[in-house]
Amino acid sequence: MPDYYHLAIAWDWEHDADFVAMLESQIQSHRMLSYSISHHNVHETLKKMQKGEIQFGAFLDRAGDGDEKFPPFAKAIGKTSAIFINHPDVVHHAIDKATMHLEFITKGIEVPFSVIISPHNKKKEVELRLSDIAKLGWPFIMKPANTTGGGIGVILNAASLKDVIETRQHHKNDKYLLQDRIVPVTMHGRKAWFRVFYVFGTVIPCWWDDETHVYNIITNQEITMHHLRPLITITKKIYEVCKLDFFSTEIAVTANERFVVVDYVNDICDMRLQSKHVDGVPDLVVMEICRKIGRHLRSALR
Repeated sequence: MPDYYHLAIAWDWEHDADFVAMLESQIQSHRMLSYSISHHNVHETLKKMQKGEIQFGAFLDRAGDGDEKFPPFAKAIGKTSAIFINHPDVVHHAIDKATMHLEFITKGIEVPFSVIISPHNKKKEVELRLSDIAKLGWPFIMKPANTTGGGIGVILNAASLKDVIETRQHHKNDKYLLQDRIVPVTMHGRKAWFRVFYVFGTVIPCWWDDETHVYNIITNQEITMHHLRPLITITKKIYEVCKLDFFSTEIAVTANERFVVVDYVNDICDMRLQSKHVDGVPDLVVMEICRKIGRHLRSALR
């Protein structure tokens, strides 16, 4: 009989240690077993799985997009019956900002006015005129469609056709989104910019500052007082489009009460604890996310 673990967690970032420990604690509280995969044991674990010596009920991959050691393991586990917490095929679809932009519009989700341009390597000439850029307002934002995490490749203050031509050469095989800047309203001294987490049907909105990246927990009273229920309904609509079980999104509220999704889908959420990092996620939010994952797996693997 092979060794069986209910959840395997692949991770390679040192700041994930607290989240992984918290999640493993929740898994164990449901009398399930967890298995941590990192640099030191990924090859060994792959060999054991290929030999039929070890099996997993579910898999959370927080390393596959950053280190070549991990994708072979994810590919191998994909041939088993294990549940993926965000299947790679679904992730591939969801992280394309250009695709999500169009699908959000079709779903009735409000997004910034955008112009999508093709990859530099597919079309050498920029298919834009100054009149197209003028519709965006000045300055505007440039985002590569498929670069994930940490704002890599994002230009916040593009202001000319020259900026477009030069910037799109940094990710030559990727589409780019040129987007209108969204200015949030202020609600009782807080910028109305939010990062919202979705985990297995539960929506957890947080105040978030797009400049300082500092979080604050939203209370039920604040949701009622500021009429913020759309944060929940919009995020559930986003799930219907992207089909990710665990993700975050950014939503801003403008002066005319528009709820605009400004950063579409983040499939690997930064789970650093606020108790250890100024710009980390509130500890109670991270704990609730771990609880939801634990409860879902307890039910799904029963």
